[in-house]
Amino acid sequence: MLEEVVAQKPDDAFSRYGLALECMTSGDAAAADQHFRTLLEHNAAYVPGYLMYGQFLAREARTEEARRVLSTGIEAATHAGNQHARSEMEALLNDLS
Repeated sequence: MLEEVVAQKPDDAFSRYGLALECMTSGDAAAADQHFRTLLEHNAAYVPGYLMYGQFLAREARTEEARRVLSTGIEAATHAGNQHARSEMEALLNDLS
């Protein structure tokens, strides 16, 4: 169902995020990666995407990519005034060091 919504509205951040999460939990790492990338390319201000993509990359042992995503996410969260997401991403980034 999410795939249909994304096909109809490819730039809808919430639907793309949901599809990325679904791919991640179902074990389709390649699809999850692609959906997270597309999400953030088209919706750079969508803060939850950075946190979950950073967590995904960390679990995939792609530490340098996770650091870059989280650093960008911290900037986006700061700009959006989302202190909670910012602190979660900072904690994860510190864990990766």
